Amino acid sequence: MKVIKRDGRTIEFDRAKIETAIQKANREVKEKEKATKKEINEIIEYIEELGKKRILVEDIQDIIEQKLMEYDRYELAKKYIVYRYTRTLVRKSNTTDESILGLLRNQDKEVAEERTKRNVLSAANQRDYIAGEVSRDLTRRILLPEKISKAQEEGILYFHNADYFIQPIFNSSIVNIEDMLDNGTVINGKMIESPKSFQVVCSVLTRIIQAVGSNQYGEEVIDLIHLGKYLRRSYNKYKENLTEKYGGKIPKEILEEIINDRVKEELSAGVQMLIYQINTLTTINGQPPKVTLLLHLETKHEYVEENAKIIEELLKQTMQGIKNEEGIYETSTIPKLVYVLDDNNNIEDEKYEYLKKLASKCSGLQYIQSSKIKDEGRFNQGIVSINLLQIAELTKENEEEFWKLLDERLEICKEALMCRHYALLGTKSDISPIHWQYGAIARLKKGEKIDKYLYDDNSTLTLGYIGLDETVKMLKDVSNTDSEANEFSSKILKYLNERVKKWRKETNVGFTLKGTVLF
Repeated sequence: MKVIKRDGRTIEFDRAKIETAIQKANREVKEKEKATKKEINEIIEYIEELGKKRILVEDIQDIIEQKLMEYDRYELAKKYIVYRYTRTLVRKSNTTDESILGLLRNQDKEVAEERTKRNVLSAANQRDYIAGEVSRDLTRRILLPEKISKAQEEGILYFHNADYFIQPIFNSSIVNIEDMLDNGTVINGKMIESPKSFQVVCSVLTRIIQAVGSNQYGEEVIDLIHLGKYLRRSYNKYKENLTEKYGGKIPKEILEEIINDRVKEELSAGVQMLIYQINTLTTINGQPPKVTLLLHLETKHEYVEENAKIIEELLKQTMQGIKNEEGIYETSTIPKLVYVLDDNNNIEDEKYEYLKKLASKCSGLQYIQSSKIKDEGRFNQGIVSINLLQIAELTKENEEEFWKLLDERLEICKEALMCRHYALLGTKSDISPIHWQYGAIARLKKGEKIDKYLYDDNSTLTLGYIGLDETVKMLKDVSNTDSEANEFSSKILKYLNERVKKWRKETNVGFTLKGTVLF
């Protein structure tokens, strides 16, 4: 007989556990109220003779209570019921008071900072930390099904960002910056029209980044390929003004040189503004926005020349760094830069080879093929990660049991991910106008629901995984560089990927596996 625990795990029926539980209750009552060994054995045999292949742990406990009362062990049954109820209360008890008060009294500062990786004594960070503690507690006790909360507590899965689950906001997004810049947007009730120059677009972009980051809890991705247009506008503006003023008075070559010098100055000032403002702005959680800038160059793009100049300037200024509080230049990890490699490696690419060489000198920079970039205006609803290593530890070297337990736990992960999805259903666009009404994701009307964006490929729900390498090593007992290990790693990843594809067909929700989407 298999026993289904509260967290959804299935374990072998163990008669010793029942005996231990009743004996614990026995110690709380007088001798004449105690269950005899014979009675305990009869209770266990009754459960075994039910002939069930699977039974809920709650059903076993109900049977124990019922049988104890049949034996007139009312006081013992009462103690057993109180014990069950107490355990339930412990699982549902408030856990925030001690941690929040400890932080305010400066007792748990080190623990909080280790978890959040930030100074929690600053007012803004402390406010966000306290809100996160409350959110996690309510999420664990009330909002999530008990088996999901239990699975999180026991390390079966990791429910990412429970700090923000009580609010109908999502994880990360690829901002539709082209729409917002071309068609204008609204921030704090103020219209922001399409910029007329490069320096203005850099200023507008940082305000958009701040507004978007304040209304989601994860990363925002910005494709800089759309900025080339505004550097061209600056060039045209200088050319028109200077030609009107100096046309015919100085040689065309000199005039063109002056125009290009002005554009170069504006380019440098605009990029500097972009870097400094991203590093000095804060979102509502007291931190700089989590932003990734795509250095995107397509050789057949209308503004490829301008985009090449923007990328070059951004790389140079990033390598120079920005001054810290002592006035010393240091490398900043904000924003994160991702260099987009053109999939069409034609002869024209050689013209911009210098950019790739420059990018290789920029520490922390990552690379991605242009085919991997997802459509702008997409977002990630949330992430849940499965603990593969724990499954391997429980099944040891039994691969057949590994796959069986993996199946069971993947279903729990699916349910946890759908909790993310259901929490967003019914949300109205007013929750974050910058996302839903003014172009970052959509252009919905006030009061309109966002539901249609939670299905198909408009957004994703991501299954992550923890401990893949360690799992392979434990089950196969070979080095991670061994061909057998690589083959088994691929087998696990393929299995996980096939499972999320199956979920996608079942639900019409965009399930993905971690690593298969940009965010």
